[in-house]
Amino acid sequence: MGIQSDDITKVRESADLVALIAEHTEIKRSGRSWMARCPMHGERTPSLSVSPEKGVYYCFGCHRSGDAISFVQEMDNLDFVGAVESLAARYGITLHYTKSDEGVVRARKRKLTDAVGKAVEFYHQRLMSSPDGGEARGYLRSRGYGGDIVKKYRIGWAPDDWDQLARHLRLSADDLRDSGLGFVNKAGRQQDAFRGRVMFPIFDERGDPVGFGGRILPGHEGPKYKNTTTEALVYDKSRVLYGLHDHREGIVHAGEAIICEGYTDVIGFAEAGIERAVATCGTALTEQHVKLLKRFSADRLVLSFDADAAGLAAADRVYAWEQEFGLEVLVADLPPGVDPADLAREDPAELGRAVSEAIRFLKFRVDRVLAATDLSSAEGRAHGAQAAFSVVAEHPDPLVRDQYLMEISDRCRIDIRRLREFAAGPVEPSKPEVRDSRGERDPGGAIASVSTRLTPEDEAIRVAIHRPDEIVDRLAPVLFDDPVRREAFEALGDDGLVAAADRAGPAATRLLRRLAVDPSDADTEDVLAGIARLAADRVLRELQRDARGASSIQDRQGFASAIAWVKKQAENLAERDSREPALAQLLPWLIDQLEGRET
Repeated sequence: MGIQSDDITKVRESADLVALIAEHTEIKRSGRSWMARCPMHGERTPSLSVSPEKGVYYCFGCHRSGDAISFVQEMDNLDFVGAVESLAARYGITLHYTKSDEGVVRARKRKLTDAVGKAVEFYHQRLMSSPDGGEARGYLRSRGYGGDIVKKYRIGWAPDDWDQLARHLRLSADDLRDSGLGFVNKAGRQQDAFRGRVMFPIFDERGDPVGFGGRILPGHEGPKYKNTTTEALVYDKSRVLYGLHDHREGIVHAGEAIICEGYTDVIGFAEAGIERAVATCGTALTEQHVKLLKRFSADRLVLSFDADAAGLAAADRVYAWEQEFGLEVLVADLPPGVDPADLAREDPAELGRAVSEAIRFLKFRVDRVLAATDLSSAEGRAHGAQAAFSVVAEHPDPLVRDQYLMEISDRCRIDIRRLREFAAGPVEPSKPEVRDSRGERDPGGAIASVSTRLTPEDEAIRVAIHRPDEIVDRLAPVLFDDPVRREAFEALGDDGLVAAADRAGPAATRLLRRLAVDPSDADTEDVLAGIARLAADRVLRELQRDARGASSIQDRQGFASAIAWVKKQAENLAERDSREPALAQLLPWLIDQLEGRET
């Protein structure tokens, strides 16, 4: 397979490497070179050096290097020929091929995208000037879409006729079908795929036209939306996002993409000055979509639709994406029942607020469950706690789950220890109250069950058993709120697990043995942060109670300063860069506070 070498040279010389990289990450001049955060491996500080004079780049972090062609290969997941073709199309360079089967396939795909591009222009001109497009023009005006918007997004009109596009394009039957623009009907005649619809052209991330979304006019029969068929060779709805090519710069600059369900929502966000929205094209958000957005440095995905609706994949997949791709998935704080496109027209400032104050995905789901529950009665609070826990239980991180258990505890007025017992699993029905061999209650539930959903205290003990040098000296028994967990940690010493089991009571011994058979691979800093958050929450409640009872202004101010400091340190635990110094200050302070309150 070959593209003539002169054409490849022409592509390399025409390519603007700085502009290409700027579509995926922020890039700034540094002397004669440019520096950027490498989009090929993800990082917080710039390590990608670019020399426009030489047309090459080098990353000091992942050690990838190359020219414009290799960069497009990396970012667009293309082979060499595909990358050259993509750049040639961008810079208007005609390529000449050596003959081969692969070359024929590529030429055919290019022919099909050219046909879709001609259809874009045909539909757009019909909307702008044809008499039969009058109703469509009136509908768009009623939605606030003037001529500038129509031209910018190349919105069109498919006439309510059988074959006007087919007669205009004069494609072969195979090309008409494989482009997704039409088909051959039972009578053997070519027929258009779209009729009587407002047409929203869909472009891939490189700007190539690949398909359409067609909306039926209000009052007319037919499905509200119809998309290009998945049988089209140049259109894959699981890999394309409406608006990505137009809004890629805004996504790169903000490090954030807003996910919509409808094309009009994307346009509405842009008209409100928020040019980083995209829409799925008749399908749920997929892993391919997420990977595509990550290539444009999107570290935050804000969902601007109902996060419990069909527009989103199952929750466990969202959590997996967050972990695998280093994402934050949030939900825009939209007023109930309000369409983003309508809000953009009526109150664009409110739309901006909804995005800037977006809520973490899991918190949104917990809030929704509790908001739908009557929390004024004991029965309602118990039901709400169970329903909210079933949502929280889907999250794979035990530290995250425990944080939400504390929130559910506060809002449902259920003791956190009881809620953790519920989370650990039910006690056997034949034993309504579990007691140890001494006849004492087992408040931690360690005899009955040590769930695979470990609490932060369990995880800390597990690390202390398997990797004591990393954690034991940084903790103290007073940090453990649960009495069984505190006894288990206190029993651990330099003389091994057997000796610890001899020192501990039956409940703590069972807990130690259970945790000992399952080595921990948890990050030590994460585990310490989980313990610190729990202890900080206890101390904050005590400080707030002390502040309410303070008799002097000076005392109240002192408590207020302490409360603010603890909250700030707790917030710092959420960020990798600030976690270690926050732990170094917060843990010793918490130990002193808790020991002082117990004496």
